[in-house]
This record gives sequence, C-alpha cells and structure tokens, in this order.
Amino acid sequence: MPATASFPALTPARRLDAHKILWLLVAFSALSLYPQSDVIGTILHLRVPDTDDAMRLVEARDLAAGQGWFDNVQHRFLPPAGVPSHWSRLVDAPLAGLLLLLTPLFGRGLAEGITAAFWPPLLLGVYAAVLFFGVRRTFGARAALLALLAATQTFGVTVQFAAGRIDHHNLQMIAILGLSLCLIRGGRPAGIGAGALAALSLAIGLEGLPSVACGALFVVGDWVLRGRTALPAFLGFGLGLGLGAPLLFGAQTGPQLWTATACDALSPPWLWLAGGGLAAALACAGLDRRLASVPARLACVAVIGLVLIGGFAALFPACLGGPFPGMTPLVRDRWLLTVNEMASVEKFVARGQWEVLVYYPVLALAALAASRAAWRGTPAHRRAYGVAALMLWPALAIGWFQFRGIYVASGLVPLVAGPVLDGAFRCAADGTASLRRRAGLAALAIGLVSTAWMVPALVAGLFQDGRSQAAETGAFACMADTAVAPLAALTPGTVLAPIFLGPSILMLTPHTVVAAPYHRAVAGLTAAIEGLGGSEADLRRQIAAHGVRYLVACPAQPAIALDGPAFATRLARGEAEAGWLEPLPLGGDVLKVWRVR
Repeated sequence: MPATASFPALTPARRLDAHKILWLLVAFSALSLYPQSDVIGTILHLRVPDTDDAMRLVEARDLAAGQGWFDNVQHRFLPPAGVPSHWSRLVDAPLAGLLLLLTPLFGRGLAEGITAAFWPPLLLGVYAAVLFFGVRRTFGARAALLALLAATQTFGVTVQFAAGRIDHHNLQMIAILGLSLCLIRGGRPAGIGAGALAALSLAIGLEGLPSVACGALFVVGDWVLRGRTALPAFLGFGLGLGLGAPLLFGAQTGPQLWTATACDALSPPWLWLAGGGLAAALACAGLDRRLASVPARLACVAVIGLVLIGGFAALFPACLGGPFPGMTPLVRDRWLLTVNEMASVEKFVARGQWEVLVYYPVLALAALAASRAAWRGTPAHRRAYGVAALMLWPALAIGWFQFRGIYVASGLVPLVAGPVLDGAFRCAADGTASLRRRAGLAALAIGLVSTAWMVPALVAGLFQDGRSQAAETGAFACMADTAVAPLAALTPGTVLAPIFLGPSILMLTPHTVVAAPYHRAVAGLTAAIEGLGGSEADLRRQIAAHGVRYLVACPAQPAIALDGPAFATRLARGEAEAGWLEPLPLGGDVLKVWRVR
C-alpha cells in the first residue's frame, strides 16, 4: 500500500480548518488578557496597574478640563509652583478626547473608567495589526498568526496593554515595531516611515532612544556595505527623522521652551542628533558617486559621526551623564535606585523577585535566535532577523542593568517567536529532519513563549523570603481606591505621603501632594525621604516648608529610615505620639492619616 494511502495529503478545506483554529486560539488568548474583574475594577474604581497610569489620567483629565496645551505643569504636585511634566501631549490628547466624548454620556467618573479600561485593548489591536501584516509579508500567514499567538503569551507585551495601562510604553512599543518592519522592507517610502516612527517614539519619550539609534546604525551600515542600493532607505530615514522630530517637538512644546535643554525629553540635544542625521543622509547622498568603496563610505560616516557626537558633547554636556542631571545623591540612592524599573537582573534575583524569569530569558533567546538566523538562515529572511537582532541586543544589555531597558524591545520578541514556531512545526512534519534538529527547534520555540517560564519562576518563588512580596502587596493595598478615596471627604489641602502614593491621591482626591515618583520633583522627593524617614524634627521641618495640611502613612510599606527608626514609621505603628498631629479615622487599617494642628 502506498504511504499516501495511510496518510492522505491535507486538502485545502483541512488547511482552512487549521487556519481557523489558529485564529480562534489567538482570539481566545487575546480575550483572556482582559479578565472581567480587571475591566470592571478599572471602569468602576479606576484601578490602574501603575503610578504612571494614575498620573497620566490626571494629566488627561486636566487637559480635557481646559488646561493649556503647552502648559505641561502639574499644578497640584508640589505647590505652589507645581512640577513641569516631561511627558508628551501626544499621549494626553487622545485620552482627553475620549474623556470629552464620553463625559456627557456617562458622567466624569465612568468616562474616566471606560477610557482607562478600553484604550489599552484598542492599542493592542493596532500592535497586533502591525505585527501580523509585517510578519506575513516576510514569513507567511502561518508565521504571522503564530507571532500573534506568541504576543498574547509574552509578558513583556501583555503587561503594557493590560486594562488601565494608559501610560506611554505601549505606544512606543508600536512605534518601534513599526520602525523595525519598515527597515526590514527597505526602500525610500519605508525608510521615510521608519524615520517618522523614530521621531514619534522620541516625541512620546526617550525610552525608545536606543532602538532609534540602532535603526539609524542599520541604515548607515547598510549603505556602507551595499552602497547605492541601500541609499534610498538611508535617505528616507534621515528625512523622516530629521523633519519629523522638530515638527513633533514644536507641536507639543511651547515656544518659550524651544531653546531649553531637557535631557529627559525631546529637546535641542536630541534635535541636534536628529537634524544631524538628516544632514548626514543628504551629504552621503551627494557624495555617493565619489564613494565607490566600502572603506571610503565608512570613512565618510565616521567623520560625520565624530562631528555629531563632538557637537553634542560640546553643546549639551549636561546630558552626557544621563537623563537625571539635577538629581541629588540622597534622592538617587534612597528612591531612584530602589524602584523596580531601575533595578538590575542581579538585584531582582538577590531580592528573590523571580518574576524576572518570565521577561529576561525570552528576550535573550530571541536575540540569540535572530542572530543565528541572520548569519546562517534563509537568505530571504536574513535582513528581517538582522534588524531584530540589532534591536534586541542593546535592550538585552541595558536591561541587565536597568529593567526598564527591556520595556520597548519586548514588543519585538513575537517578531522572532512567530517564525521560529512556524519553523518548529515545519520541522516536526518533515520526516527527513533529524531527531536532534526537531528537539532543538521545539525547545527554542517553547523557550520563546514567556508563559513557559512561569514554571521555573513559580518553583523558585517557593523558596523565596515572603517579606518582599508582602511589602509589595501592602503597597498596592495602600494605593487602592478603598484606601485613598475616603481622603476626598477632607477639606482640600496639601498632603505629605509616601512617594508611591502621590499619583493615587491626585487621581482619587482633590488634594495637592508634595511627593510623587518623578525625577523632576527633587524637592518633593527630598521632603518625603527626609520627612517620612527621619526624626520628628525632620518631619516637622518638611511639613512647615511645604505647607502640609495632612500627613499620610502606609504601615505596610514604611519609608526607609535615614538614621535609626523613622519617627513617621513609629507613629504609624502606634509606638509614638505627637501633640501637633490630630489622628483622623479615614484610612482604616490600611492608611494612617493625621491633620497638622
């Protein structure tokens, strides 16, 4: 009997059925990202995942209420002067637009909840569309579907599109994914698109700066190696970035700030590099006929690069040390280096925070797989894998020292995982493939699915000290609406509270706050660190300096003591008293609240 008699070939109808099943799996996985409890909690109680989401809603609310487009000061933060935000109005605008549209229909409270709940799924749909069509063009329809399935299992992606996640990282993820796919496609129109998306990413926030730099290096390196064939993409990228960045900067920045240096946001230092990139592309295009060899082109871009970097160092020396030039050692050591997004992988492991296993190893495997495929893979796919590898390796290196380095690049993991999963299925169906090859591809494919890493993370968690987890749970309880919202019943005044509580108080009450987790507010951060972590004299001094009316403490997560037991911590535990503070019964067992007499 012929072999085909026992195993008949798949008919088009059967292939279609498999295709539909895969779509159903993708749809089910996507829907499972939004549990009913999370969506309802966001709509009815404004439960958002992070302090940045709370602050973003406050900014969008103020814009919808009539605060000026170019007025980026949060006036209820560190009064009376307020704190100028480094965040983008391009993110505030659609949220404010939704609030204006929905408020007449549902009232302000529900309008804010609906906006916070459904904006992230809408953006997930955009991300999924960009990913699907980009992967399908290069790797085929099944690989594209598998990339979507991998995206729904990639924690670095799903956390950025969760209900209530209205911060800007999801938009940056879309921009950098689109930039990468444009570079893979090549040509002038795609180059212009890549440059424009790079400009958009910078206008939203500088977290995508390493990816933008890698995109620029790719088009430059491609031109150096291939010459005139790669020139259209190089020139297009320069045009898109060099023209797009100043336009977006001017669209969201008041004219009085056009010459102000801001190391943490799109401003003259970064416009210098963007404009220099455009000038470099135009210069190389003009000299292309005279630069017939790789060494000549390399020498040309090396000279231009030295001029750009030297000019940056000479004109904007403050930015050479990073985006936080005005931060004091006290704030850096006692706050900045304690937050998770600034922690290294080693610190996560030392703390017993094994959830890092569902993020970092997947990124490392994606970088390794992309690098190998770019070097030894199918010629038609090498460019795509090369772009992915170039974007992933810097994120991997930065992410080892600062966890936030993996945020944006995690969106590229499905770009690699989808084709690898497709290849593993093809290999499994290939009777001529060796067992070793099948097993290797299967292991790689499983390793690129971050939910598979939950098993070792959970096992490792069984052996960890539960104190850090209890403290984190306590902090979330202190930020919950049930704990913070009762403060709204008090006469509006200035609140000194733990740093992480600031955005929740701004979102859920009419009060002003002294401190919130933002690096521009050094005075407020100092007040919270010294006042809540120091002696009674330190606390009284900071309360007087900032006109504080209410003191709030979170006993579950006390401030780090500066020297000996902190007075505010002892006060919250009932181990100390102060006649100049009147206890208020509004916080229940979660928060402790006092009025300053």
